[in-house]
Amino acid sequence: MAEILEVIMIVSFGASWPLNVIKSYKARTTRGKSLAFLLLIFFGYIAGIASKLLNGAYMAEIGEKWYVLFFYVLNFVMVGADLVMYARNKRLDKIAGVA
Repeated sequence: MAEILEVIMIVSFGASWPLNVIKSYKARTTRGKSLAFLLLIFFGYIAGIASKLLNGAYMAEIGEKWYVLFFYVLNFVMVGADLVMYARNKRLDKIAGVA
């Protein structure tokens, strides 16, 4: 049951990332975005993934509870995509002369 609640939390938290990536792509600017925030979330997902991989009890049951790690990795990829969009948009801001 704890894993189901954890998945609900991570899915709820991560549901906005695909929309955020699309918004970043369309906006073509870094205005309104915080690199520090994105990096903090990114490293938080690294810590969450590492905690699962280092948890012997979880890894012993990975065949039955793979979905928890899957959602951590999925959110990690989405935040990574948003970081890529941030880098692209920062370059576009520089080209446009926006500080």
